[in-house]
Amino acid sequence: MLFNSTSFLFFFLPVALFGFYRIGKAGRLNFLIIWLIFTSFVFYSWWNFRFVFLLIGSICFNYYTGKTITSIQKHNKHYRKFILIVGIVFNLSIIGYFKYFNFFIDVVDNVVGTSVPTYQIILPLGISFFTFQQVAFLIDVFHEKIEKLDFLSYVAFVSFFPQLIAGPIVHYREISPQLNDPSLKRFNGLDLAAGITVFVIGLFKKVVIADALALRAGPVFAMAENGEPLGFFAAWAGALSFSLQLYFDFSGYSDMAIGLARMFGLRLPVNFYSPYRAASIIDFWRRWHITLSRFLLEYLYIPLGGNRKGRKRTYGNLMGTMLLGGLWHGAGWTFVFWGGLHGFYLMLNHGWRRVWKRSINTWWSAGVARCFTLFFVTIAWVFFRAESFQGARRVLEGMLNLPSTMEERLGAMSVLMKTIGFQFQAAPMSRQNYTDMAWLVIWVLILWLVPNTQQIMQKQYSAIETYHRTDDNSWQRSILTWKASKAWGVMLGVLTAISIMHLSQPTEFLYFQF
Repeated sequence: MLFNSTSFLFFFLPVALFGFYRIGKAGRLNFLIIWLIFTSFVFYSWWNFRFVFLLIGSICFNYYTGKTITSIQKHNKHYRKFILIVGIVFNLSIIGYFKYFNFFIDVVDNVVGTSVPTYQIILPLGISFFTFQQVAFLIDVFHEKIEKLDFLSYVAFVSFFPQLIAGPIVHYREISPQLNDPSLKRFNGLDLAAGITVFVIGLFKKVVIADALALRAGPVFAMAENGEPLGFFAAWAGALSFSLQLYFDFSGYSDMAIGLARMFGLRLPVNFYSPYRAASIIDFWRRWHITLSRFLLEYLYIPLGGNRKGRKRTYGNLMGTMLLGGLWHGAGWTFVFWGGLHGFYLMLNHGWRRVWKRSINTWWSAGVARCFTLFFVTIAWVFFRAESFQGARRVLEGMLNLPSTMEERLGAMSVLMKTIGFQFQAAPMSRQNYTDMAWLVIWVLILWLVPNTQQIMQKQYSAIETYHRTDDNSWQRSILTWKASKAWGVMLGVLTAISIMHLSQPTEFLYFQF
């Protein structure tokens, strides 16, 4: 079931909310949690009922593994660690089979020269998210970051439908106290209003903006995969369209997840904080998919040694973390390369900071840094989106293929440009090219200049803060700051109406495939 489907919006969600508030009015907290669990399993089974048993089995195994770790005396650290390793191996084995089995078979075939047949394996929705979430739970239990385990709370923590399919990746210690808070039983109109606001903003991002951008990006990458040559403006329009599509798609999903949770009185972590405003790649990863960055930092980068064992080891840890982060996104070499490219970017960024210690403190320097960061992020997204390295190469070649009419105009400069890879074989620029590029620039400026969801909701935070906000002050008096008012009610009504008109053919969220 999709958040952007009529069955969800006009049937599932109203029933889930009505039951939640009715049970809460009766005053039974355990029944309230059971209702959340029940509705979450109904939501998950809507896609494929068989995989509900996989989800239940995973939840039960990890909960009782966590209970076993807590029951072992603290001085018996080796046995506790053995149980932890068993739990992690079990989780990685499940995700390895469903997500990476055929990929590994292909790798072995290419290395050894065999021809082992692959199998058609259906990837369970959200397996990367709920598996890594439970790995984090086991590690937190081992390090005694979790004081008390409760089975109902744990099942709700894993299965809670707003974040089950594509995150945010949450910690048990963030959700369990909220589930056991008696105030959860009381109806809170402000929670409902704020949740609806954030949800509608996310829905608009997805169905109106992201899906429209997909119509621009898809044909360009399809042409590249089919071997058709691309011109400069078409290639850049396709790459930038996908960059913006992915942002609005996943940011929209995260807003919807946070908004839905808030309707039920729960807060999920912030997952995006204007990543295309980032002035460096380091800053980008503090803003993009924040809960994944947090997971990679806490459970991979730091255990590998972080930056505590010398410069070379630091760079190696960065590269290893990002390579595995790329593989997490998909079973393909293009995803691994994308992760490695970001690892290389981070190494360069850290190296540059050692040499250039001046801060970016003027509007023009911040603008230049943002442009450079977005440029390199967009280049990396080409590999993330392309189905093959050949397709990615053709898009990149197109990004250097200027109109033939420009060669004479540039004169001697064209000779220099040719030496660094530029070509002058594309068709002359059309009026449609001007229009497309103008719209893409406008969307980038909107992301830079318009407050994001967290800034709009600054007086009524809708999520757990996981990002150290440094640029909120400029928005404190913005007319877009949310409040329970008639003006905002009218604005939400307009956004909702526009979004509903775009629901005729709901599309999946891009991160569903991960």
